[in-house]
Amino acid sequence: MRTYRLDKPDNLVALLEESLAKYPNNLLFGAKNRQGLYEWITYREFGKRVDDLRGGLAQLGVTKGDAVGIIANNRVEWAVASFATYGLGGRFVPMYEAELLHVWRYIIKDSGVRILFVSKPEIFEKIKDFPKDIPTLQRIFLIEGTGDDSMAAVENSGTSNPAPALRPAPEDIAGLIYTSGTTGDPKGVLLSHANLTSNTLAGIKKYPELNEKGRTLAILPWAHSYGQTAELHAIIRLGASMGLAESAATVAADMALVKPTWLVAVPRVFNRIYDGLQKRMEETGGLAKAIFDMGVAAARKKRELAAKGKNCPLVNLKFKIADKVVFAKVRERMGGRLMGCMSGSAAMNPDIARFFFDIGIPVYDCYGMTETSPAISMNASYACRLGSVGQAIDKVKIVIDSSVVEEGATDGEIVVYGPNVMKGYHNKPDQTREVMTDDGGIRTGDRGRLDQDGYLYITGRIKEQFKLENGKFVFPAAMEEDICLHPYVQNALVYGENRPFTICLVAPDFVALEAYAEKNRLPKDMETLMEREDIRSLIVNGITELLKKKYGGYEIPKRFVFLTENFTLENGLLTQTMKLKRRVVVDRYKDRIEAQYAKK
Repeated sequence: MRTYRLDKPDNLVALLEESLAKYPNNLLFGAKNRQGLYEWITYREFGKRVDDLRGGLAQLGVTKGDAVGIIANNRVEWAVASFATYGLGGRFVPMYEAELLHVWRYIIKDSGVRILFVSKPEIFEKIKDFPKDIPTLQRIFLIEGTGDDSMAAVENSGTSNPAPALRPAPEDIAGLIYTSGTTGDPKGVLLSHANLTSNTLAGIKKYPELNEKGRTLAILPWAHSYGQTAELHAIIRLGASMGLAESAATVAADMALVKPTWLVAVPRVFNRIYDGLQKRMEETGGLAKAIFDMGVAAARKKRELAAKGKNCPLVNLKFKIADKVVFAKVRERMGGRLMGCMSGSAAMNPDIARFFFDIGIPVYDCYGMTETSPAISMNASYACRLGSVGQAIDKVKIVIDSSVVEEGATDGEIVVYGPNVMKGYHNKPDQTREVMTDDGGIRTGDRGRLDQDGYLYITGRIKEQFKLENGKFVFPAAMEEDICLHPYVQNALVYGENRPFTICLVAPDFVALEAYAEKNRLPKDMETLMEREDIRSLIVNGITELLKKKYGGYEIPKRFVFLTENFTLENGLLTQTMKLKRRVVVDRYKDRIEAQYAKK
């Protein structure tokens, strides 16, 4: 097993305490009040709440190694509960509010949660009887409540009964993050203090422009390692601040209020912004669209000339006009202060990334997984190669294993070594052995290649790739991302394993289609709309034209299945990180899939 020289701080308790001492009066968290305005608390105020809750948890008997759970979206109390737990040497177990009851039950039982915090009364009502069949679960406390069973009561208890913070060892487990796998029970990823702090510090090194004056809008769930490490822990380490987005539907309005300097997000966020802008320009038309198109072309030409060390006054003038008239308004809608953005969880479309770079909002594509805390590689302001997911972060090594792919391939499975690699899956030794190498690395399950400068390119997913009847491989994930760029497509799945050709299941963007139907005086009923040949052709032709630019003819779907429901968390077709549950989708629509191959 490999050992690594760790930078300090090497535990999350020290990470917080150092920032509390250095930035006591800096703003930390902002949350919306009932008037729709953001109210902020300082590092000192946050530290006081952590101290109080830590004392209250100690009064409840929480000690080193005990599990404290929470069912809540991002909120100040989530962060308070996590750091209070770390200060007692406990393990923090976060769960999503938008989750199935049986998944909550499984996670609480599997992790051995003793004390559980829940956000809302309706969740409390659903789980209040859990202690009857989960012996480890001793108490449930309501965050939005009062009385003896409230989080406030635990904090009040700690005010008069303080408990000093312990300094966990780097190898101590800080928390369990359960991956919402596409099949079977979730797996509890055991992440140590060293896993999380080393990853936080390595990520910060990639962005030297970030400091205590920075601000983010937190839109990613902290229940996932990406939101935890790249935002919550990184912002605290920097002494910076973060506003908490009210919901996915309010992100645009929240940006205008919070005015972030940095954004941590996923490609879908940028895709939607890009799609929305394209739609507005098409609808507006006239001079505004002409200036927009001129600006996009000028920005592209300006970039190409700069790569050759050249410039053109006319191109610069065209870009300057478009920037003032159009692009500046886009930046203003995103708060007007963005220096840059991180994108992870899926590969960023290079064309969309170039667009944001061109209009002055650089988006840096990154790569990781829950089991690596999560960051593995990152693009950065001083080292960025569009189309890649960047170079390995500090202390992390990437190896490409070509032995597990077809002969002659120029890529292979990505294997990762570093202090960010998990300790294993909780209570799942067999599954741990499946992914861990004998010398301490982890097999990611992703295909990739490294260029001569160490930039990593993702080429597919080992388990999700499939082979057509003719023996050619198809990597559906990247194609699905591109299909979703169509203005009338919300989600898509490409299928064709051992088949003569690929087909595509399309979940339309019903809001956009309804607007189209109203404009063209068509029926708005989705079932009727999706049966219309003109609507189907509109979508199919658009998808085909999109894919022709990047994919071989054998990869492009030959037939399409149009659905009247989206892929969502609620219907079980998406994971919490918005990835397709591929097998579940295929199983649900297997009859319609088979019907496509039965056609002559």
